[in-house]
Amino acid sequence: MSNISIEFENISKQYRLGTIGTGTLTHDLNRWWHLMRGKEDPYLKVGEVNDRSIKATSDYVWALKDISFSVEQGEVLGIIGKNGAGKSTLLKILSRVTSPTTGSIKAKGRIASLLEVGTGFHSELTGRENIYMNGAILGMTRREIVSKFDEIVDFSGIEKYIDTPVKRYSSGMTVRLGFAVAAHLEPEILVVDEVLAVGDAEFQKKAIGKMKDVSQGGGRTVLFVSHNMTAVKSLCTKGLLLENGISTYSGSIDSTINRYIAGTRDSLRITNNVNQHIKTSEDNLVLEEIYISTNNEHGVLYIDEAFECCFKIDFKERIDNFNLSLSFCDEVGATVFVTTTAVVSCERGEKLFKCNIPANLLNTNLYSLILLLVKNSSQVLTRVDNALFFEMHEKGREGTYFEKFGGGIRPLLKWEII
Repeated sequence: MSNISIEFENISKQYRLGTIGTGTLTHDLNRWWHLMRGKEDPYLKVGEVNDRSIKATSDYVWALKDISFSVEQGEVLGIIGKNGAGKSTLLKILSRVTSPTTGSIKAKGRIASLLEVGTGFHSELTGRENIYMNGAILGMTRREIVSKFDEIVDFSGIEKYIDTPVKRYSSGMTVRLGFAVAAHLEPEILVVDEVLAVGDAEFQKKAIGKMKDVSQGGGRTVLFVSHNMTAVKSLCTKGLLLENGISTYSGSIDSTINRYIAGTRDSLRITNNVNQHIKTSEDNLVLEEIYISTNNEHGVLYIDEAFECCFKIDFKERIDNFNLSLSFCDEVGATVFVTTTAVVSCERGEKLFKCNIPANLLNTNLYSLILLLVKNSSQVLTRVDNALFFEMHEKGREGTYFEKFGGGIRPLLKWEII
């Protein structure tokens, strides 16, 4: 007997651009006329790939194009790719939120989905009532739901609010209950989109642990979409990489992540003195310039040489009691370290902030910076994710064991042999 849990066969999804989503009366009549004559839908021959960065020249776009893959029972598949790659569309087709334009999906068993905050919940019903409603939708009997009820509530951590209408829940509370319901009502296939990012760190850890238990202990299939490569790597066994609606790679999760990161490197590698201009308009400040300053004549950043991260900010008015902080993240998005200024105040005008990164601190890797300005320790004035990308190199160790150490930092420490 086949061990395949889900099989996608040439799945494609086409959308019409503009304010009209599915088509016009003229297009519908044209489709009907071709169908009556036994001919192919004329609009399946047109359309562009789903590249959101270029201007459209057609009225149609392929959100997904000829996606084919299979997932075995008990596997955890990580679906990764940039924003707009088609990840959520793929899960919505599997969850029957929308239908494919062409192709078919074969799935064995019940599917529980958590695609958006509040998926499957009725806002006017209480948390308790929504648990019973979701169980009924999944085809469970009342006795089965009752047997799992206390476990669901305990896992969600919102027992105090279980008899309160869901419309009064915060987004974090809603996703806690939604995931608890989806994971505990014993579906054969669990589909989870990026929504876990709404939860706090404690709940994300619990949710990932639960998904591991569901797949390894219960033999159920999990499809997981996330931009957090650390979570994907720790949870998933296989990966699928999507680019502009097309499946470009499928394999082990390590090789899939490496392929994704390699593409990021090629598009974002910075080897010269950086002069990236990013303007973030706020009510009272503009982030005018971000760049890296180094004394290296070739503009290459080496781990045994210091360099500076520089930020030019134009203050439109005086701002008191704020901190500027930098988070240094590795190529999978994990924070390596954070550095913060003292509490400062700035008069109106341009100010240049410089942060000195000492030699022999960062390892050979591709890094990104998150810039954060916080006033009075609580009010976020601006946050710039991926404000700057840069790559660290090492001299003279190419092709040796020491060329690539693990870890985000590699400090030069004092050793003693006694």
